[in-house]
Amino acid sequence: MDPILRTQELRKNFGGVVALDGVDFEVNLHQIKAVIGPNGAGKTTIFNLICGIYPPTSGTIKFRQHRINGLRPHLVAEKGISRTFQNVQVFENMSLLENVMVGRHCRTRSELFAAIMNLKGTRSEEKSIHDYSLEMLSFVGLEAKKDEAASNLTFQQQKLLEFARALATEPELLLLDEPAGGLSVPEADELAQLIYRIRETGITILLVEHDMGLVMEVSDQVTVLNSGKIIAEGTPKEVQNDEAVIAVYLGEREEENVNHTKS
Repeated sequence: MDPILRTQELRKNFGGVVALDGVDFEVNLHQIKAVIGPNGAGKTTIFNLICGIYPPTSGTIKFRQHRINGLRPHLVAEKGISRTFQNVQVFENMSLLENVMVGRHCRTRSELFAAIMNLKGTRSEEKSIHDYSLEMLSFVGLEAKKDEAASNLTFQQQKLLEFARALATEPELLLLDEPAGGLSVPEADELAQLIYRIRETGITILLVEHDMGLVMEVSDQVTVLNSGKIIAEGTPKEVQNDEAVIAVYLGEREEENVNHTKS
């Protein structure tokens, strides 16, 4: 079976800084795959390249065997790739339902003139957008708050709202950028169950995460980055016991301890 996503010799330079250095990796259909590594390893850069926020310096990104290099973010979303963000990004002055409907609009077909004239087809499509967005709010457990302003939500609920909005695009591949960041242990456990439920709907998941408990629980495969290069790849257990990975993470912890002592 061909992978749903493949990168080949993927490189990204920011001036003289090499953020990614010839990265080759694959994500298989219906897989939950994690990308881990210390700060500055290039994890979020991969997401930004896949989603079209940055163009690669060189190399290729293929989704469903079609090259998506250089596509703008809204076109990448139309292809079937959606994401959440490391820093929660919701429209605080809009209701939860309106937030999700914004995501759903990438699946609309009506032209601007039809929308302005409020034609019958447009009204039907708007109802469809409304109903599907409500379904996604229900999926993440926020339907009861659909008319509340997003600013009233807890941090965990705002994360769930981002999930609902990303799911409203009907992605085939969902990119999760540190979904457990800022969550308590019980909240991260609930998140793991949501990730499993998303996979059960047929969506493939690629996540970047620092919470090793979540990574080891939900991932089928883990890719480890360090200084823009892949240093290990395999099952969670294989990666956990890899000497190169252990050395990188022990080094990171020792550096944190030294900085803490200095402060």
